[in-house]
Amino acid sequence: MSKPEAATQSLKQQSAWLLVAKVIGFGFSFMLPLLIVRYLTQEEVGHYREAFQVIMNAIVILPLGFSMSSFYFLARETADRRGAAILNILLFNFVVGGLACLSLFLYPELIGNIFKSPELTRLAPMIGVVIWIWVFSTFLETVAIANQEAKVATVFIVLAQFSKTLLMGSAVFLFATVESFIYAAMIQGVIQSCILFWYLRSRFPRFWTKFEPSFFKDQFVYAIPFGIAGILWMLQNDIHNYFVGHKFSSAEYAIYAYGCFEVPLIAMLAESVTAVLIPRMNTLQVAGDKEEMIRLTARAMQKLAFFYFPIYVFLLITAQTFIITLFTTNYQQSASVFVINITILPFSILITDPIVRSYKELGRLFLVTRIVVLLTLVTVLYYGLEHFGLTGMITAAVGAIVLEKIIAETMVIRKLGLGMRHLPLMKNVLKTAIISIAAGIVTYFVYENVKVVLEATGEHFAQEMFSTQKLAILNFFGGSLVLLISGIVFAPIYLYLANLWGVIEEDERESVLAAMRRFWPKRGAVPVADGEG
Repeated sequence: MSKPEAATQSLKQQSAWLLVAKVIGFGFSFMLPLLIVRYLTQEEVGHYREAFQVIMNAIVILPLGFSMSSFYFLARETADRRGAAILNILLFNFVVGGLACLSLFLYPELIGNIFKSPELTRLAPMIGVVIWIWVFSTFLETVAIANQEAKVATVFIVLAQFSKTLLMGSAVFLFATVESFIYAAMIQGVIQSCILFWYLRSRFPRFWTKFEPSFFKDQFVYAIPFGIAGILWMLQNDIHNYFVGHKFSSAEYAIYAYGCFEVPLIAMLAESVTAVLIPRMNTLQVAGDKEEMIRLTARAMQKLAFFYFPIYVFLLITAQTFIITLFTTNYQQSASVFVINITILPFSILITDPIVRSYKELGRLFLVTRIVVLLTLVTVLYYGLEHFGLTGMITAAVGAIVLEKIIAETMVIRKLGLGMRHLPLMKNVLKTAIISIAAGIVTYFVYENVKVVLEATGEHFAQEMFSTQKLAILNFFGGSLVLLISGIVFAPIYLYLANLWGVIEEDERESVLAAMRRFWPKRGAVPVADGEG
């Protein structure tokens, strides 16, 4: 096997390991919101979501891209300098996390004023401690990936999600207070910090003795541009939550937050495709092969469309049931926010990041575009604050994301010189859209006509099986049955039409059949014993 082939295989294997880790981790974390909405009042859920919105945004913003610099320096530096790079990151994260913690101790009203919540002001010092510990400890997953140990990173990611779910789940059952969740988060961060120290000592011996002021400066200068880009991305995606938290009550914020629920595994699929494309696009850009860049992008869009389009249509039809099943009837108002939020899905097939990263001039132009879009979004949210309801706020947020994607796609089209001759490459994307709509029409009529009956059947089953009248449990079983039957109608129609119209390619069919044969061998087949011909 040649070196490029080996590198490609290694990249695919690492991407696969990380995707597996994210899927398993998601399986653990997915249970938490389902428990929380069933054990806390709506106002308490709002406080919980507000507190952890601040925490999660802080651990992205505060490191300023310094942690991500490990990807660059660990791949290029000598053993001593690798240790120095690690120490620099730890010192930087420790200091910025500590400053954030100190700020919230001295000025706890910083958070309370944003969300107009005395409860958040009371919790602010504890939130500061979590931010300090998490900014430091979350480097664990990053450093394992940067050190090209995908399997180890997989273990860290899965264990982190498992321990987080266990600790937070225990807090739900034992105390059911926002304060208990924050203490559980502190314990999680301490455990992860201990594992981080163990890993770093085993991989970078005596790294704590390697400090070099000049190297720290070099690393800082490298990291800052990426940190700024990351902050802009985070602000564009999350700033609307702070406007909502400022205008609406904590109970209404909870409704909005679960309307912005991220569809399971969707982001992971796009991230995996992008991770594989980035190095390939860089290679093709250096070679000047724009046609192959276009072809690969079109194929990736086809693959994403195959999943994104049907999921979008199915959720559009079943949004009300989907939200109630997961979060109970207390959050049925979230469905209107959810329908607008998932509008991002069909636009998510527009893959631009790998190409933008391949051209420096596009990268600079894209950064300017992101700044302009962000400023536009803030202006709209600020002046619309007195007039927008929850659906108006999410419409503005989604509109900004879609606008950026369209601008980025326009930049890519002009840079690669796409024209009418390339339209045939997109025929399967169009077919997938048509097939999804066709399957959706049939499913809609079935859904509307059997929903009430199936809900009653599922709820009756729960009553008999668990001897309960608890509405949250009845909602879950009734809604699950509706979603199951709707899926049984939608999926076969979609897959049959996709196969009939050639959207599913021959090699993909063979891969699926081969996988099925492993689990369902043909009848009468006699396994060959070892040593027999």
